[in-house]
Amino acid sequence: MDALIAAVSASNPSTIVVMQSGTPVGMPWVSSVKGLIHAWYGGNETGNAIADVLFGNVNPSAKLPLSFPKRVQDNPAFLNYRTERGRVLYGEDVYVGYRWYEQLDLPVLFPFGHGLSYTTFSYSDLAVSKTDTEVKSSVKLTNTGSVSGAEVVQVYISQKNPSIRRPIKELKGFKKVVLEKGESKVVKIVLETKYAASFWDELRDAWVVEKDEFEVIIAGSSDTKGALRGAFEVEKTFYWKGL
Repeated sequence: MDALIAAVSASNPSTIVVMQSGTPVGMPWVSSVKGLIHAWYGGNETGNAIADVLFGNVNPSAKLPLSFPKRVQDNPAFLNYRTERGRVLYGEDVYVGYRWYEQLDLPVLFPFGHGLSYTTFSYSDLAVSKTDTEVKSSVKLTNTGSVSGAEVVQVYISQKNPSIRRPIKELKGFKKVVLEKGESKVVKIVLETKYAASFWDELRDAWVVEKDEFEVIIAGSSDTKGALRGAFEVEKTFYWKGL
């Protein structure tokens, strides 16, 4: 299949590939094709849905729920994905998906949360505020293209000086917003502080929110280069259990 796609794209520089798979796959030809649609497994109407996207009747506005690695060997579960004598080890621990690739500074083919459409969006005017129990973020989202479409605003949190090794950042909230061409909306996302900032303390057998500074990162994917950034402070360490 890779050889077929490579041969077709070499003959036709306007080749568009529609990929159907339930997991990431290698794409050694991706830089030589004009466009790529990942259709997953859409069921009985998948053909009509793909045609609507290809011919512009529908603006695709989806985001990837996982990262696509450049090589299968880069996957965090590569050494642990099968049973060994009836035993499976989840050796990646919390470092799954984008957390793993960022911790090792491994470039990916497509990052978690990635997704293009027939329009473009801009982010501006980030504001972050904190109450005793909540962290509130608001951002102005503008459809800067020529057709209507949807964007998924993603909120990542990063602790500045954790007492243990933690992922560089973690997704803590998101909101999908539909905008007409040229339209702007202020998008507000509210997080409970204990969910946004905590990690599980095995010695205490409880969740802990440490006294520290936390960065709020607003972006359209886990690739947060050029993202909007704010911050909030936790003034005192506290522990919690339950919900």
